[in-house]
This record gives sequence, C-alpha cells and structure tokens, in this order.
Amino acid sequence: MVKRIILIVAIAMIAFSGVAMADDTTTVSVSASVNGTCKFRTGGTIIFGALDPNSGVDVDGTITQPTFWCSKGLGYTISDDNGLHESGSTHNMLGPSADLIPYTFTYSDTGTGSGAGSTNTKTMNIASTVLGADYINATHGSYSDTVTLTITP
Repeated sequence: MVKRIILIVAIAMIAFSGVAMADDTTTVSVSASVNGTCKFRTGGTIIFGALDPNSGVDVDGTITQPTFWCSKGLGYTISDDNGLHESGSTHNMLGPSADLIPYTFTYSDTGTGSGAGSTNTKTMNIASTVLGADYINATHGSYSDTVTLTITP
C-alpha cells in the first residue's frame, strides 16, 4: 500500500511538474525610422583677386568648393539665391559708388542627385568668371557678394 501511495504521488508530481514547466513564447516588435536629411559640411569661397582694367581679360575665380552630405538614397536639389546684389538672374558684386561687377556662378554634377550617407561627403563643382568687359570701367575699390546655397531633400 505504501508503495502504491508513493507511486501515485510520484505520478502526480510528474504530471504537475510538466504543467508547471510548460514552454511558452511571445514576440517583441522592434521598429525605427531614419530621418532623411541633407547638411552642408563646409561653405565655399570664390576669389577673383586684383582685376586689372588695363588688361581687360576674363578672370576665372579661384574656388574653394562647398561640401555636403545627404541620407543614403535621399534625392536632393541644390539651388542658389543669385546673391545679395542680383539683377534678374545675374550675380553681381557690389563696390564703391554702388558700382556692380557681374560674374557667372554655375555648378554642375551635384545640383541634383541621391545621397550616399553621412560618411560620404560630396563636393560641389562651382565655376565662376568675371568678364574683362564688365570691370574695365569699374570704380577703383573692393567688391563683394554673398550667395546663399540651399539643399532641399
């Protein structure tokens, strides 16, 4: 009889231990989104130096190109505001006596495109020229302008 009770208790323990130790699973959802963004890393400069009215030759600017990056796969467009002293779509440098010297301001290859991520900096390809005919009768002094670039994702 004792053996029978022990056997019944052992069977009950095995039966209950299987229920108490049953496996179960659940899932945890994980999600994120990456913001699409574009940022300029560096600005640029265009230096024409000393323009000699006696020579009247066209002068190409010495250019330090702006750099930027955009999120991987994000399309972008770069535009400019024609500078502070624009006349229509003409870029102008302002000098003494409100004299203006027009200059070209173009960029290619990177005006539109697709980003490659923040570790893949792109360099613009700006070109700029002052025509000799545009400064041979300019007032002596310093001329300047500021062009604002905008990058739009």
